Amino acid sequence: MRGGAAAVSTTLISSGLAGSVSLNAKAASPNGRVNIGVIGVGKQGLADMQRAWQFPQTQIVAVCDVVGSRKENAKKITNEFYAKMTNQPDYDGVKGYDDYRELLARDDIDAVLVVTPDHWHAIIAVAAAKAKKDIYCEKPISRTIAEGRAMVNAVQANKVVFQTGSQQRSEYDGKFRIAAELVRNGKLGEIQAVHVGVGDPNRPCDLPEETVPDDTNWDMWLGPAPFRPYNEILCPKGVHTHFPHWRLYREYAGGSVADFGAHHFDIAQWGLGTDDTGPVKILPPTDPEKKRGLKLIYENGIEMFHGGPGGTTWVGTEGSVSVNRGWLITVPEDLRETHPIADQDIHLENTGGTNRVSHMQNFLERVADRGKCICHEEIGHRTATICHLTNLAYQLRRPLEWDPVNEKFVNDDEANSLIDQPMRGDWKLS
Repeated sequence: MRGGAAAVSTTLISSGLAGSVSLNAKAASPNGRVNIGVIGVGKQGLADMQRAWQFPQTQIVAVCDVVGSRKENAKKITNEFYAKMTNQPDYDGVKGYDDYRELLARDDIDAVLVVTPDHWHAIIAVAAAKAKKDIYCEKPISRTIAEGRAMVNAVQANKVVFQTGSQQRSEYDGKFRIAAELVRNGKLGEIQAVHVGVGDPNRPCDLPEETVPDDTNWDMWLGPAPFRPYNEILCPKGVHTHFPHWRLYREYAGGSVADFGAHHFDIAQWGLGTDDTGPVKILPPTDPEKKRGLKLIYENGIEMFHGGPGGTTWVGTEGSVSVNRGWLITVPEDLRETHPIADQDIHLENTGGTNRVSHMQNFLERVADRGKCICHEEIGHRTATICHLTNLAYQLRRPLEWDPVNEKFVNDDEANSLIDQPMRGDWKLS
């Protein structure tokens, strides 16, 4: 990996950071350092950055945000972290940027964390891939189906490593992996239905105009999204400690369907073994007011429902399994004892994750060995596509047929026109 004038001694960090997580020797990069730039340093961006800096082979060298106070806050706390770790009180090796393009232009940056609102993911990720930066991108990876496919193509064409921030495959004591293995290995019998308990579809933004804060570049926050006046609900003032509600609105994101659907539809796909495909029919509820109850039908006839208990639940002819971050429940209760996963059964990738840095560790290991992450670009795209299909069916309120190979709706020009959204002004996937 690339070094730099402000390089921090990995020995100092390793010895000085209590509880730091080290990668194994096999995965270590040639000189032990991955220089990272963080694009978007709100609540989630700070969390991802702090997970990354726990590894002795990483060095945060740049942060970027369209809100000046957030950029300065991230720069300050990162410099303070390295000052303490290196015993250099005047450490100032982290540079702040208002424009992600300036950060990507740096030759010394190896990887980026893309932690912006969803409508920015594709433009930044495609540009990062072309700049040969490895990418950790928050979920869902795209605002539209077409953007997601463009991201996959750019990542693969430029041979960069990509991790989607759907960390349930790596963390939470392996609950989700265990549940998915039970399904994959037929321990529930023939799967009859899957229920994904996440929130409502997205909706058009109708927020009133407010005054733009002095330190906020509102035009840059909007970027490729349609112009509308500023509102604090979309872009909170200054440094904040909550998840902003831009994620509810169609112009920027996929609503609650995509926010947690990017986690729980992902696990549903993992269990079904459909990471490289998707449903072929989408049937919204007949009641036009209902925001739950949509059905996605796979080619093999399995029906997946939007709604039900929180998390993901598979129902089979011989039992069921329900999993969320706080539980793993089977029916019958002793199913795991009576139908154990045997040595010869399918074993899904196990990152050994028991804590909140395991998913980031998986990314850094793949940066070192150039392999595929546990939630790589195609997986992230296919999961996001399910979220987009769900939203589009609620929006159109009629049955849809989907071709997951060609990623087109069958004989439906109106639906196909919604696979992508126009980008404002000169913004494009270049």
